[in-house]
Amino acid sequence: MNLFEEFKWRGMVQDHTPELPAVLAAEKLTAYIGFDPSAASLHVGSLLPVMCLARLQRFGHTPIAIVGGGTGLIGDPSGKTQERKLLTNEEIEENLAGIKSQLSRFLDFEAAGNAAKIINNADWLTPISMMTFLRDVGKYFTVNYLLAKESVKRRLETEDGMSFTEFSYSLLQAYDYLVLNEKHGCSLQMGGSDQWGNILAGIDLIRRLRGVRAHGLVVPLVTTSAGVKFGKTEAGAVWLDAKLTSPYRFYQFWINTDDKDVVMYLKFFTWLLEQEIQTFEESVRDEPHTRNAQRELARQVTAMVHGEAELAKAVRASEILFGKEFAGMSAADILDIFADVPSTEMEQSRFVDQGMQLTQLLATSSVASSKGDARRLIESGAVSVNNHRIADTKALITLSDFVDGKILVLRKGARTYHVIKV
Repeated sequence: MNLFEEFKWRGMVQDHTPELPAVLAAEKLTAYIGFDPSAASLHVGSLLPVMCLARLQRFGHTPIAIVGGGTGLIGDPSGKTQERKLLTNEEIEENLAGIKSQLSRFLDFEAAGNAAKIINNADWLTPISMMTFLRDVGKYFTVNYLLAKESVKRRLETEDGMSFTEFSYSLLQAYDYLVLNEKHGCSLQMGGSDQWGNILAGIDLIRRLRGVRAHGLVVPLVTTSAGVKFGKTEAGAVWLDAKLTSPYRFYQFWINTDDKDVVMYLKFFTWLLEQEIQTFEESVRDEPHTRNAQRELARQVTAMVHGEAELAKAVRASEILFGKEFAGMSAADILDIFADVPSTEMEQSRFVDQGMQLTQLLATSSVASSKGDARRLIESGAVSVNNHRIADTKALITLSDFVDGKILVLRKGARTYHVIKV
């Protein structure tokens, strides 16, 4: 199986230039994808293009990741309804550093013969003069051609229209492809389907100026079965940076994948083989209640992005929600797990010396309606402290019961949690 066939069975081909399948079957190419440096971290919406480069490298081709330090100063208008906030050079540099470290988890920058490269297009876009650019690049693009682009037409229909800055973006991306073709022998550009027009512009520029054939391939824009843009949650974007989205919440994002989407995501975002994915497809169809496919998806992607140690912690954290012990978890871990449950803050002094009666704590935190109700709950075996069931109605809670001396978790029944913070 060659790279194109691999992309095809995984559903990763939205469009491509006609000659590309034959070329990929016969040659080793250098290919690139551009990444937007508008934030210091990539998010899960960037994972499909990242996996494109990673798969390409595994098939012996050479991947280039362009981190758009130059075009990032402008902002790609594709798929946008309004102009982006323009970033400063300092913001761009800070964001580039974060993205480079994340890409290194997927790409091998020391592979013999086809080592990956990260290149900043500011290296050639910032030095070029406006006169040179207009003369050497601009004259090959008609205004009619640019006005016919979908991204331009959509923006021109809005009240704010489109600035000349954004209007010129397609020319800058075409010039990127030309420079990469000349300096690095790059003959394939890949991206999301909203980049198809920009990719064709670069292919055309290379043909006009160098008389050689270049290629393009775009992958689908990933959405959920509900039509929502992939990677967007009520809490915002799901980031690859653990400081922005914890490994536990990252793991939970994948665990919560809808049955209608999970097989597609296994194809897109894991290294599982076709036969292995078919097995999970059968599991979704025949025993969806097990959620085996979602668990495998979450394990695979979390390990790839955050490593095996963080995956193990994320799995442990998930098990805590189902009654497992807290051993080995820090107060920060506990707070992350129970971030969405009710909480009560209390003075530390109330738990020193003899501490507070559990019945009083349950009533004070409204887990029980009264101390009498708390006693009945304890007697019936419905109360747990840090997932340890308590049977003694006279039990006392002291500071030593708190995780790191800060956090204690009450549970009533199977799923009603309440966090006590001191």
